Amino acid sequence: MTRPLLDEQFLHPRIRAQVAGHHADVLQAAQAAIAAHPVVVFGMAGNPFVRQARRALDAAGVAHHDIDHGGYFSQWRTRNALKMWTGWPTFPMVFVRGTLVGGAADLKALMATGELQQMLS
Repeated sequence: MTRPLLDEQFLHPRIRAQVAGHHADVLQAAQAAIAAHPVVVFGMAGNPFVRQARRALDAAGVAHHDIDHGGYFSQWRTRNALKMWTGWPTFPMVFVRGTLVGGAADLKALMATGELQQMLS
């Protein structure tokens, strides 16, 4: 399955560099964290689902690297860059061994079936 993205041929040449570089620093930092840590949770302050995911990992004894991008009233642009990059519409975004597994409910489902532990082995 391939997620539809606007093909570069439909971007005017004058804006291609701007599109390609949009929040590149945020995406590079995210990619570096994902490469360096088995479990990464991208979140935002005040979001109860982010807390749920992190607490579930803590309760299971799974180490995780947490990166927050603002709260409900700040840094929405950097969060939007992550959403556009991943295609995942909400926070948290949980990555396990480089794979986006979804949000808190998706993480809990993986934990319930034992698949999370398999991914980490």
